[in-house]
Amino acid sequence: MREFQLLIDGRFVPSVSGRTNTVQNPATGDSIAVVADGSPPDADAAVQAAHRAFALWKRCSSRERAKTLLRISDLIRKNAEELSVLESRNVGKPIRESRDEVQLAADCFQYYAGVVDKVGGSTVPVAAQGIGLTFREPVGVCALIVPWNFPIAISCWKLAPALAMGNTVAIKPASQTPLTALRVGELALEAGIPPGVVNIV
Repeated sequence: MREFQLLIDGRFVPSVSGRTNTVQNPATGDSIAVVADGSPPDADAAVQAAHRAFALWKRCSSRERAKTLLRISDLIRKNAEELSVLESRNVGKPIRESRDEVQLAADCFQYYAGVVDKVGGSTVPVAAQGIGLTFREPVGVCALIVPWNFPIAISCWKLAPALAMGNTVAIKPASQTPLTALRVGELALEAGIPPGVVNIV
């Protein structure tokens, strides 16, 4: 059985409490993994790490963010079969559906890599002499809550746009289906995402 820990500040760590949950394949009832059981202190640590990382990530150029998102997309494609099997076993669905969802996840990162440098502000006419300008800026730490169904696709639908716009994240996947979110977090680190930009509890 595989073991998964929490991703906080660029490292996989056990929960503060030391508690774990056993994850089952709902189609068979088989136990397939043991996952660290996050609690409020773990969530606090994840948010603090994301706040620290935000200072760096928001200053990262749009070109560098785009390159990082493309690397994540490429790594999802490179590891597509592993992710598909993991998703299929964790959710209890046919492998063909999981394969489609993994491709959607990779496509999402590829799409937002292309969006990064195309989102800008605008000029606004004002009554007084002059001109008003609007700027789009990252908001900071985003809390991403992912339901149990379609976990890899929904995780990436939330994660890719947040990262593209310069935000950092704390992800809370469903307790029943956290495995592919944690694996995508690992791939994000491999792609060069700075520590603390992506945290998963």
